[in-house]
Amino acid sequence: MPHKDYVTRNPRAKKKQHNPYKGKKNSKQAKTQGNAKVYLGLIVVVIVGFGYGLKLLKDNAPEVDTAQTTSIANDVAQSSSAPVEDVADQIAPVPQERFEYPEELTNKNVEVDESIYDVKQKGPYQMQCGSFPSKSQADQLKATIAFAGYSSEVRRTQGKNGVWYKVVLGPFERKRMAEKAKHTLKSNKVNDCQIWLWT
Repeated sequence: MPHKDYVTRNPRAKKKQHNPYKGKKNSKQAKTQGNAKVYLGLIVVVIVGFGYGLKLLKDNAPEVDTAQTTSIANDVAQSSSAPVEDVADQIAPVPQERFEYPEELTNKNVEVDESIYDVKQKGPYQMQCGSFPSKSQADQLKATIAFAGYSSEVRRTQGKNGVWYKVVLGPFERKRMAEKAKHTLKSNKVNDCQIWLWT
């Protein structure tokens, strides 16, 4: 097989491929340029027409009769300087009230059963925050409550299960005051407080 020299050989000329869309691009550009010229022409026509219309309006505006305006101003000045009595005669009288409810409301007496609104005080209240078998645990809770800003006491009680030490706060005049203290202690990690009547 003979040796072929590919380096020195001239390359073949590539065939140009026909692009079917190449002509369409130019025609699209020509169309958009033509459309832009049409729109520009329309805008110019509209602006010129608007200016011409304004000029016609200005030329055809009616002239103001200064004699007529001064006579109207004089009439207004004379009517404003009219006596107050004449103006008062022209105002319609105030209509009379046709309803009777304003008189009924001013003279009405409302009876209220006071027994319904009688608030009975149940207090005073106490709040127990813990019950422990050893006094040292109760004293530790008492110290935590003191850091929260409340004073408490440790009560020794004898029950069925032996001796217990209860940590008690109070007395509180109202239950709402005890609830407030309970929420404050809860934010200081003293949970499980119970509110009862003072014993």
